Amino acid sequence: MIRILLVFLIVFFSSHIMAQVALDSIQRLDEVVLSDVKLTRYAKGYKVTVLNDSLLNNNRVSFTDLLRFNTNIYFKENGYGMVSSPSFRGTNASQTAVIWNGISINSQLTGQTDFNTINTTNFNSIAIRSGGGSVQYGSGAIGGSIHLNNTLSFKQHFDNTATLSYGSYETKNISYLSSYSNEKFSVNVGLDYIDSENDYKYLNTDQSNENGAFQNGSINANLGYVLSNKDVLKLYHQTFIGEREFSGTVSSPSLAKYEDQNFRTMLEWSRFGTKSYSKLKVAHLQEHFKYFGNQNSDNFTFGKVNTYLINYTADIDLLKDLKLKPIVSYNYYEGSGSSFNNPNRKEFSTTALLLYNPNEKWHYGLNLRQDVTSGFNSPLLFSFDVAYEVSNSYKLKLNGSKNYRVPTFNDLYWQPGGNLDLVPETSYQIDLGQEITYKSVSFNLNAFYIKTSDLIQWKPNTTGFWSPENIAKTQNYGVEASLDVSKKIKAHQFSLQGNYAYTVSEDLETNAQLIYVPYHKANINLAYAYKRMSLFFQHLFTGEVYTTPENLSGIFYSVEAYQLTNFGLNYQLFKTNSQQIDISLKVNNLFNTVYENVAFRPMPDRNFNFQIQYKF
Repeated sequence: MIRILLVFLIVFFSSHIMAQVALDSIQRLDEVVLSDVKLTRYAKGYKVTVLNDSLLNNNRVSFTDLLRFNTNIYFKENGYGMVSSPSFRGTNASQTAVIWNGISINSQLTGQTDFNTINTTNFNSIAIRSGGGSVQYGSGAIGGSIHLNNTLSFKQHFDNTATLSYGSYETKNISYLSSYSNEKFSVNVGLDYIDSENDYKYLNTDQSNENGAFQNGSINANLGYVLSNKDVLKLYHQTFIGEREFSGTVSSPSLAKYEDQNFRTMLEWSRFGTKSYSKLKVAHLQEHFKYFGNQNSDNFTFGKVNTYLINYTADIDLLKDLKLKPIVSYNYYEGSGSSFNNPNRKEFSTTALLLYNPNEKWHYGLNLRQDVTSGFNSPLLFSFDVAYEVSNSYKLKLNGSKNYRVPTFNDLYWQPGGNLDLVPETSYQIDLGQEITYKSVSFNLNAFYIKTSDLIQWKPNTTGFWSPENIAKTQNYGVEASLDVSKKIKAHQFSLQGNYAYTVSEDLETNAQLIYVPYHKANINLAYAYKRMSLFFQHLFTGEVYTTPENLSGIFYSVEAYQLTNFGLNYQLFKTNSQQIDISLKVNNLFNTVYENVAFRPMPDRNFNFQIQYKF
């Protein structure tokens, strides 16, 4: 009974904290209580950054922009709104795991998640976990993992939020969130629709983005029901349906179009025992795409994968200071497509997470995982982490791990080019972090080293087709720093938040920096709030990236460094105890900077977005 009360208190206070944070429209990162036990309990020695719901509310149109301006993650985006690939610490998008309520949703076809196919609506928080995480989250979590979290509160409430926005290039966005709960039943539903012509002009030219329109809609629905004083049942669902034209380059126009659909459903049963807490998850995921080389034609290629998952985990208090979390999981992947027939894969894994807290200052974690994957000899994985509180304001963190990534269906079966002889990538890494907090100031500094072998790379083979091979050995090292300062003087509230990353990611055979990895990336967010008004200023610097292995600079060999500035203003038009109306204006690319993120694909000029939000 005490455990049940404790869980309800945590849920109550976390929702209360987030409700307070939601009123604060200032653009900064606040502390948010996470619902993922692996993040809160078994990641003491890791760097974890949390983006709260107030930040998500102000960045609804682009998930890529949200992370680009608020974290150290670098994105390679093939034109605004097109395919967007994240990069942690110089690794690639296939080495970044995206975790939805505790399970991986990376594509079994490409191995990655396209961040322009995720709407931020109805996620209570998004957490960024830097460093290797294959032991806890499986294949692909080499550079880091991004966690999309939905929480369900069982406190009596009925809240609604409707948002309308209109912006440049005829960009329309409408979303609606509703959340209801009593002591037995809780539900929240989010609907979101975006439509944009995306026909921005290419600065300093007479061209424009002629084939870049996109539209998508999503549904997030989450339900919880208290079966008894020991059992809680939860159902999570997400649907995304999108259609995009694919932009060409400045010299090569395009008529391509891409349609993608993602359906994710998970049933979760939690049981609270006297000395243990267990959770059973059953999930079905489906990804489906159609690619039209010419959108005026009915001809297309397609791919589809169904994932069936069952996962059981428990939290057991072995001793007062010693906790064990065993995890058993089984995944079955069933694919079909016009370029790779009907492959399937079975994957069984066992994991043990051990946490030892001898006192309030020391935290030790030791984790082991063994996968049995059809067609592969998966390695035994391990990780460890240590956190030591030197003083109330200074903390040291250390973690190390062995991680891996199995080849995707595209890597193995894509015709022509697939390679059945591929073996999993493996990597070893270590991370040392320092965390300083004093009053309203927080500073983090991390240094990391990653060594990867058997990296899977696609390159032209002897027959002229592109084919993947295990060829490269790479090393990544660098430092990351982040600063968060807030100050309140009477009714005036100030905030400063910034990130900087220096990253070396090199091929050990050539000692050359890998393509599309900037040495330097930095961003800063300044915010000010006074009574009903708040405003913010965002600035981003991305260093030069090479586009060829030779590391040459110039228009045909690299993408120039660029700086980008956004400005936003928010005003609380109306507020009572039960209703609130906010209006806001955001100016992106304030100084009309000419820039590219990927070679020969110009990004938007100065553009505007107006938003009105009604809470009741």
